[in-house]
Amino acid sequence: MTESWLIDRRHALRGLGSFIALPLLNCMRPLHAAGETPPPRRSAFIYIPNGVNTLDYQITMPGEDYTFSRSLKPLEKHRGVVTPISGLHHPGGLGHHHNCQKIWLTGGQLGPTDRNIISVDQQMAEVTSPHTRFHSLEVANKGESLAWTADGIRLPGMSRCSEIFAHLFEEPKSGTAAQRRALRRKGSVLDANLEEVRSIESKIGAEDKGRLNQYLTSVRETEIRTKRADAWLDVPRPEIAGSDRQRTNRDIPQAQAGEYFRTIYDLIVLAFQTDATRVVTFSSGMEGQGLAIPELGISQSRHELSHHNGDPGHMEKLTMSDAFSVEQFSYFLTRLAETPDSNGRPLLESTMSLFGSGMAYGHSHGNANLPLVLAGGSACGLKHGRHRDLNQGHFDGYQLDNPGHHYRLCGRPANANAHMSNLLLTMAQKMGVETDRFADSNSELDLG
Repeated sequence: MTESWLIDRRHALRGLGSFIALPLLNCMRPLHAAGETPPPRRSAFIYIPNGVNTLDYQITMPGEDYTFSRSLKPLEKHRGVVTPISGLHHPGGLGHHHNCQKIWLTGGQLGPTDRNIISVDQQMAEVTSPHTRFHSLEVANKGESLAWTADGIRLPGMSRCSEIFAHLFEEPKSGTAAQRRALRRKGSVLDANLEEVRSIESKIGAEDKGRLNQYLTSVRETEIRTKRADAWLDVPRPEIAGSDRQRTNRDIPQAQAGEYFRTIYDLIVLAFQTDATRVVTFSSGMEGQGLAIPELGISQSRHELSHHNGDPGHMEKLTMSDAFSVEQFSYFLTRLAETPDSNGRPLLESTMSLFGSGMAYGHSHGNANLPLVLAGGSACGLKHGRHRDLNQGHFDGYQLDNPGHHYRLCGRPANANAHMSNLLLTMAQKMGVETDRFADSNSELDLG
């Protein structure tokens, strides 16, 4: 009755020596909680490339009495469930604009020879994946996802809506038996790999052992996912209502940008509603591209528009593109708010959504003062309704009528300690990741 037999979850994770999370075992559960299942928590990360037109995006008033900027105006109706954030940056990204997207969720420092580190979504997924069919879902234009494994390997992303639907909700065309054989073969290969690695472990130096441990982490990760996938083969896929199937199981040309974005968001909502996964990343484009929006008369990519060189026409189109992306994100929040989870509560309450970019001012590749909006997640402990401004107290105010002054703020952080990894750390903790540090974090970020 003293519960002296309990295993501390954090201790168990340390003992494994890796990022792999154990499922919640009975020997980790206090007696009074036996039979209870904690309510699901979910996270979605949405990325827009090439920054924004910061002169029309920036909110200038901190706290609760702020006014939405022109670009963020589509979020007005969600005021009570969103937190615009100003002033954060990734120190490892300063001066390295080609890495902005790569480190947005990792906080890594990528030089010519550096490898990336695990992204926060994958750290979250190690906690949530024991409860879901899929570890995580990566949606990305051109396959360049935001997700990175513990050994610095980028996960591939899907972009075709019908492909995503089939992946989540349809039985494999080859049949369950064939898929099981393939998974078992994969498991055998992993076992053989581990035996071979152990045979050379005693013959290598300390530096090589470090590389070997990194490799073993990857193998363990793959082994666990393979076994989980095998177990899920016996669980029927969820029944999808005809209206939801019609809405999401189709291919939309990316030239119809609004319809494409909304269909992707509908797929994410459906994945959360059916508990297929609890962690999703969506990258709407690469830094050198970004979708054009023909329906608004915008034929240029976001990359072209970001290099406007002060041209008023290009700057206006970039603002239109920014507001368009925010409007689609607003649609996503509406869908989350109107869609119940299995307990009848709105998905928005249990879902944290981070929207933004790894670049602020695209023309000069300024990547400080990142444009970020955090939404939802009240059941995760988030409180909203204010502009969280980390620049305050560290600069002489926003001067949007002086573009040169403001652009410098987007290239050099006013608050050197305001690391974006602090935000990622806090989000990870609210998802149940038991850690006091993520990447180059130096504190938690107050979001309560």
